[in-house]
Amino acid sequence: MIVAKEHTPQLTPEEYFAWEEQQLEKHELIDGQVYAMTGGSVNHSRLAIRLTAMFDAHLNVSRCIIGNSDLRVNIVDTKNYTYPDASVTCDDRDKTTSQYITYPCLIVEVLSNSTEAYDRGGKFRMYRQNPALIDYLLVSSTRIEMDLYHKNDAGDWLIINYKAGDTIELKSINLSFPIEQVYRGLDLTLETQT
Repeated sequence: MIVAKEHTPQLTPEEYFAWEEQQLEKHELIDGQVYAMTGGSVNHSRLAIRLTAMFDAHLNVSRCIIGNSDLRVNIVDTKNYTYPDASVTCDDRDKTTSQYITYPCLIVEVLSNSTEAYDRGGKFRMYRQNPALIDYLLVSSTRIEMDLYHKNDAGDWLIINYKAGDTIELKSINLSFPIEQVYRGLDLTLETQT
C-alpha cells in the first residue's frame, strides 16, 4: 500500500485511535505522525488475500491470530502502529487487546514501487525490534519473487531470495508452499506498465 503523510498535529496512541475511527481510510502512526494508507493494485490485493487465506487454512484450529491489512501491529516498546498486508501471532499476550497485536511471529508486506525501499529499510528496522518476529516476507507484485528475512536460532537475520520454481518455507508457522501457488493467474505485465 502507498503511504502519504497527513498534516495533523502530533498524536498520542489514544488520540490516534479515536481520530482514526472518524476517518474513511486507515493510517499508520509513526513517531506521533499519521500516514494515510492508500489502496494498492489488483495484484497487490490478490497476493495479500491468497497469503492470508493460506495462513488461515493452515492454522485454522490453532491458537494463532491471522491478520490482514486491517489489523494494526504495535512496534514493540514504541507508540508506533503499522498495517502490514498480513501478519500472524501465536502469542497469548496478543489476546488481551482488541485494536492491535504486538508480538507477530510472521509479517508480510506486498511490495509496490512507492513503498519497496521503506518496506526493506525503515519498516524492517522497526519490525525486527520485536523478539517474537521470526519471518518477514516481502512479496513482489511485478515478478514471481519473494524475499524472506528469517531470524535463525542464533538471532541473526538471513535473507533468502525465492523465484519461480522455488518452495517458500515459513518456519514461524511451519508452512511450506510452492511460490507459484500464490502467483497463479496473475497478469504481472499489468503491474510493470503502471
